[in-house]
Formats: sequence, C-alpha cells, structure tokens
Amino acid sequence: MSEDLREMLTDAAVREGDVVTGEVTAVDENGVTVALSHGFEGHIAPQELSAVPGTNPTEVTSVGSQITAVVVKVDMESGHVTLSKRRAEQASAWNRMQELLASGEPIEVEIRDVVKGGLVADVGVRAFIPASLVDRRFVENLDEFKGKTLRAKVVEVDPEKNKLILSRRALLEEETEAKAKALMEELKPGDVIEGTVQRLTDFGAFVDIGGADGLVHISELSFSHVNHPSEVVHEGDRVKVRVLRVDPEAGRISLSIKAALPEPWEEHANDYQPGDVVQGVVKRVVDFGAFVELQPGLEGLVHVSQISNEHVAHASDVLQPGQEVTVRVLSVDPERRRISLSMREPGPSRSENTGSNRRRERRPVERQDDSGTGATLGDLFGDLFK
Repeated sequence: MSEDLREMLTDAAVREGDVVTGEVTAVDENGVTVALSHGFEGHIAPQELSAVPGTNPTEVTSVGSQITAVVVKVDMESGHVTLSKRRAEQASAWNRMQELLASGEPIEVEIRDVVKGGLVADVGVRAFIPASLVDRRFVENLDEFKGKTLRAKVVEVDPEKNKLILSRRALLEEETEAKAKALMEELKPGDVIEGTVQRLTDFGAFVDIGGADGLVHISELSFSHVNHPSEVVHEGDRVKVRVLRVDPEAGRISLSIKAALPEPWEEHANDYQPGDVVQGVVKRVVDFGAFVELQPGLEGLVHVSQISNEHVAHASDVLQPGQEVTVRVLSVDPERRRISLSMREPGPSRSENTGSNRRRERRPVERQDDSGTGATLGDLFGDLFK
C-alpha cells in the first residue's frame, strides 16, 4: 500500500467500529459493494447483510440505494474496508424491541423464511414467530406466510441469548376481544343474524357472528333430537342464529339455530289429519311406545298398544331408533302439541277370532209369541238369525 493511500485512510478516520453510510454500486451473490466517502470502497458479505441466514443480497438492497453499515475491518495495505449491515442494525434494533415490549405497540415484519416450528423475520435482529403464535387456530401450512408482511407483538426480548419472540396470535386475540366487546354492546336477545360455524364440541357448536364467537348448545341446534353437532352442522357452514342471551362480563353469547327456524308445529301440524297414512322415522323408544318423527321437530307417539295387531310387551322388541315405519294418524292435538299414531293393521286381531271369544257371541233371544200359537220367536225367525 502506498503512503498516499495510507494517509488518506488515516485522514478519513475510517476505523473499526465506525458506522458509515454509502451508495450501493454492485449487488451479486458474493455480496454488496458500497462506495464510501473519500473514494473508498467497502464490501458487505452475504452473511453480514441480514440477521436471517441464507438471505439473498438482492432481497436486501439494490444498486443506487443508500446503505448504513459498521466498519468491521480496515486493510491498510489494500485499502479494502469490510462492512456489516447486520451489526449496524443490531444495537438500535434491540433497543427498539425493548421499547415495543414495554409499550405493547405492534410491529410490521416481513417473513423471510419458514423453518421447523415457525416463521423467521428480520427486524435488525433475527425475530422468530413460533407456529403456535402465528394464528388463533392451528396453521397446517406455514409456507403461505413466506414473503408476506405480518403485524405482530413483541413478547420476549433477550439480547444476551440473541432471542426475540414475536406473536401474531396475541395481536389477533386483542383485536378479536375488542370487536367482541363492541358487538356485545350492540346485540340484544331476539336478534336474528348470520354467522359461520368455527368449531364443534360434544356439547355444541361455536359460531362466529362477526367478531365474536357464540355457543349454540346441542339442544338448540335442531327441533329434532341430536346426538352430536356434526349431525346438523359442519365447520365453515353459514347459519342463521337467534341471540338468546348476552353476558358481556363473562364474554359469553348464547345462540340458537332452531329458534331462528319456523316452529314445526306452526308450519306442519295442519298437514296431518286423522286417518292419514304417512312415513316416519323412529327417533326414541321408551317403555310405553315409540316417538316417530314425521317432519324435523314434529314427532308423534305410537303407544305400545298401537305397534302391532299382536301383543307387544316392550316397544324395543319391535322398534329401534332410525327405523323407517309406516304409521296411521289417530289424532292431532295442536294445543297440547301431540299426535297419536298407530302401526296396527285395520281389522280384527287374531285374538278376536279365538274360541274364548266365541262364547261371547250374541245368540237369538227366544221369547213367547203373544199370538197364542205356542211358537217361539226362534221358531218363527230362526232362518233370519242364521
């Protein structure tokens, strides 16, 4: 190195640890070339461009852009200056992350990489969003977030361990809670609105009604008996619901799907008249008979004595839930909301043709004839009685 160049480097005061700014003159797979003041040229290796390993230089900067870096090494012999953009950003980045953690203010980050267990972003230091903190619900494919800009909250900062944890889920939950609070102030029992089924449990279905989830208890899913919510609805279904109760303090909304539907008795009860023969499905079997569904939510009772022309001790001996049957309407009582049904065939039963009942058959009554002929009524009209 010439004495003139050495003097120039010394006069320019380019020393290790300095933070300098220059214009990018070249970008390739080997890194970035930066034009510094006094005509000096610096170089930033790919691994010194970003806190995210494997970052392509073209993703970070372009020719003509201004870039700030820290001086890592000055080669007085060749005049070569080694720079690091990553190190220049680290100190201020950690300070900023500490401030965001304290304030709770969200930050926008670009997802640079998807790794096992989460997402990686560069905020001056490497930021990690665990898979469990990406969304309120399980995300099967994290690749869909690569290259996207997400808003998240800083939840853990540890510069000594180079550990920065962000949570998108925390921000989503805060936003959802705010929407739910506002929605609860507007909702009133009796309101009928539309929502989307979010998830099913053994005891009911949770429905998103536009910023808040309400529970449709299993007993409120249908007018028919329901063993499991999946028999009526599925995740993603759009449903109409009626608001039953709103509890802002507990953050609970009770909904009903069946209350938003026409009442079966009002809609279908007049469709059935005594003597009608119709099809139905056995829904429940009890000791005294079986309940047969004629329409969703509209059931009639087949008493055990009306199941067969033969004697039936227990309804379960003949009928099982889910069985399709043909029934005859005996009576309809709209006020009591009861329909009586029969499965018996019209006509006498076998027991009515047994010998024991023949003893009760009426016989002609033999009376004296007042005419004085001495003939009985049987003698006179016997052929007619036969």
